Amino acid sequence: MGAVLAVLILVHVAHIVTGGCFAGWGIQPRDPQSLLHIFTSPFLHGSTYHLANNLLGMAIFGSLCLLRGVPFFYRSSLFIIVVSGLLVWLFARGGLHIGASGWIFGLWSLAIAMAVFQRRVLDIVIAVGVVLLYGGMIFGVLPGRPNISFEAHLFGALAGVLYAYLNRKTATRS
Repeated sequence: MGAVLAVLILVHVAHIVTGGCFAGWGIQPRDPQSLLHIFTSPFLHGSTYHLANNLLGMAIFGSLCLLRGVPFFYRSSLFIIVVSGLLVWLFARGGLHIGASGWIFGLWSLAIAMAVFQRRVLDIVIAVGVVLLYGGMIFGVLPGRPNISFEAHLFGALAGVLYAYLNRKTATRS
């Protein structure tokens, strides 16, 4: 998890040091030139405050995901990034969509949905803890402030549930 957090920090520092040279690497919905930015946008943040919020969420929900093993974390993360990114590209409001929050919402919903689809004691305990401590995140999938991509939150959460569903029989712990 430390490596993922370090990459997020290093990209942000590089973005600041270079005067914002990565600013155009976010998702611009329905712009064919930004389609591949699905893979870069989760690593870009508009401010240090934005990054700090996402670092905390990534540390928590990424670590919970890592309880199932490193391969599970990488597969689920790639799935969430691609599915939520494609949905943002297809359906989101115009403007630049950046940040790891879609990925984080995906990991958050994955932690909850695994309990529904796996029904293992540890998954249920994790889900109950996540709902009790972070259940308020559900409001992040609703439209709110115009400069926050609720679409990334919503589509990330949907991607996390979909990944849990698709892995309902195959999820293992390392």
